[in-house]
Amino acid sequence: MESQSQTKTRLIVLVAVGAAFMSGLDLFVVNVAFDEIGAAFGVGRSGGPTMADMSWILNIYAVVFAALLVPFGRLADRYGRKSIFVGGLALFVLASVACAVSGGVWALVIFRALQAAGAAAMTPTSLAILMAALPEEKRMGGVRLWSATGAIAAAIGPTVGGILTQISWQWVFLINLPIGIVLLWFAVRHVRESKHNEDATTPDLGGALLFAAAVALLALGLVNSPDWGWASFGTIGSLAGALVLMLVFAWRSNHHISPVIDPALLKVKTFLWANISMLIFNVAFAINLLVGILWMQQIWGWSALTTGIAIAAGPAMVPITVALTNKLLPKATPSQLVVLGALLFGIGTALVASSIAIEPNYWLGYLPGWVIGGIGVGFALPNLMAGAARDLPPAQTSTGTAIVSMARQIGFVIGISLLFAIIGDSQGPAAADGFLVTWWVSTALLVVTAITGLGMASKKAKAAVPVAQG
Repeated sequence: MESQSQTKTRLIVLVAVGAAFMSGLDLFVVNVAFDEIGAAFGVGRSGGPTMADMSWILNIYAVVFAALLVPFGRLADRYGRKSIFVGGLALFVLASVACAVSGGVWALVIFRALQAAGAAAMTPTSLAILMAALPEEKRMGGVRLWSATGAIAAAIGPTVGGILTQISWQWVFLINLPIGIVLLWFAVRHVRESKHNEDATTPDLGGALLFAAAVALLALGLVNSPDWGWASFGTIGSLAGALVLMLVFAWRSNHHISPVIDPALLKVKTFLWANISMLIFNVAFAINLLVGILWMQQIWGWSALTTGIAIAAGPAMVPITVALTNKLLPKATPSQLVVLGALLFGIGTALVASSIAIEPNYWLGYLPGWVIGGIGVGFALPNLMAGAARDLPPAQTSTGTAIVSMARQIGFVIGISLLFAIIGDSQGPAAADGFLVTWWVSTALLVVTAITGLGMASKKAKAAVPVAQG
């Protein structure tokens, strides 16, 4: 009996960790396939979609994921974690298949939004399911394993994306089908339903919609500004609309019984500055990840596979750095490591911007800076998560972590939008100057992150928590 119990526990851990890994992998494989998807849909051809249109393939995922992450976590408490998890996983898999058979950009964007909704449902519930399955003394190790999947996905994602794209870009989505079916099978058979919390309040879904609309309008204004013009009605209207909706969202959060973002949490100094730092850091991270891929494919003419292998060196530094941090810097605080990581990432980005050339010079022009940047991410990213939660009451840790994840996704949206605002519809060698500008913008943002990271300093003397987040 004991052996059967242990086997069942391992299967539940596999389901929870596998779901987190699958959703984390999606970000990196789609980035590598981005140029191939654009070519398949006719970007650059007369009547074809623009690069601004293409940006929504990445942006819509982050917008929907950010808006629904907290509400789905609370719905799971109210109606049962297994139900929400299985439903989210099934939606993610079905939407992935729909993405693969999409015949155009906007169909793909719609299915990416559904895919993100599934990911938002299964991400917080997978962690809760894992914690419930493990005995108390093993929960911290389980949380670290669950969190580390993001770093592992980052390390192998670009290479996997390159391999799949060599077959066809559709496979970056279809890969989720066999993995998802296996996870669904084990989840239905082995995961127990949690007790419903009848006293839990219904989350503010209207607020989530306002939040998503505000971020989407911000992205719309930024990515279309090269075509519309910064002084145009479309650009000004989109940015003003985003501001108005965000103010309405803030007002609603102060008056709703179960807001998406609890205003009381923002009164915790370390939590507030961790969210600010997370947002700015991930604007820079999103720019760095995509501009490197586009440079290799559009300027150097490299294939998706070669690009995926070349990009993998930076993300591979993340889990290595996380593993060594506690041994080499055991007394460092999250704030100190965020500052160190942001500065290293900034130095690496500046090195790439000042060294990379039109002719391929990967070994001297890109790799050194990208590896330094990866080490910086390994210091900063897990400690942005740890620093955000350290001064929160235990009962609010899960909600606080979800809010920090929201800030991360907003950063992705702004970063991708800024990139396309700078380069417009330029492609190939014509986009080189714009790509260089985005690297320098990213460098400046990382310096700002180092400054805001100082605000995370806590009066509580706790060392950094070496947990990697995807």
